[in-house]
Amino acid sequence: MSATSPAPAAQSGFDGDSVVKVTNLVAGYIPGVNILNGCSIEARKGELIGIIGPNGAGKSTLLKAMFGLVKVHSGSVVVRGQDITGLKANKLVTKGVGFVPQTNNVFAALTIEENLQMGMFQRPKDFAKRFEFVADLFPELAKRRAQRAGSLSGGERQMVAMGRALMMDPAVLLLDEPSAGLSPVKQDETFLRVHEINRAGVSVIMVEQNARRCLQICDRGYVLDQGKDAYTGTGRELMKDPKVIQLYLGTLADTVE
Repeated sequence: MSATSPAPAAQSGFDGDSVVKVTNLVAGYIPGVNILNGCSIEARKGELIGIIGPNGAGKSTLLKAMFGLVKVHSGSVVVRGQDITGLKANKLVTKGVGFVPQTNNVFAALTIEENLQMGMFQRPKDFAKRFEFVADLFPELAKRRAQRAGSLSGGERQMVAMGRALMMDPAVLLLDEPSAGLSPVKQDETFLRVHEINRAGVSVIMVEQNARRCLQICDRGYVLDQGKDAYTGTGRELMKDPKVIQLYLGTLADTVE
């Protein structure tokens, strides 16, 4: 499929295991005002999906709607063959969905270990096993497990937030602009961590303003515009597509420091 093909063609599905399938999602924060206007995306087992687009395109709203934080007016969200549309966040974590918001994503007054325990409050007996998995991905967290999260840098807090979301062994991890507010060096570290999480077997759907870096590491990307998936293709295809560069990539790249 050409990178400039309208992304709704993705609704027909892909060969392989579909972990997440969002179909014709219409959603918004208040009645009668929709931010998403028929958005459709799909992530297969082991895929890293990048979502880019201009400000106000509905990128973060999409993740929040998938995680039960924004009212879905129509359409569906299916995870591993089960319709989870409209379920609340506490139910979704047991269905294999993890979510890391862009801001306020740690409990500042709690230690790193206590933050990770909060991620396991529904399955506390499995804490030791899952802590070992997270510590393999983020060794720094294990070394500093007694440190308060509020004393950490932005990049370190992002690690804690991702680690907590991984504690329930999700099939898919939703990341809302994980590099936001970080220095270029810390951004690179964060993207490396995301890639490692994905290689550990977790499908990832990542919203990012750092469009070029996002497309460099993702298997496939979606460009959202006006609440719809305007274009889709592999990361490489989207980075080279003249129309995507002209309409989206150039503008987004200029905003990245």
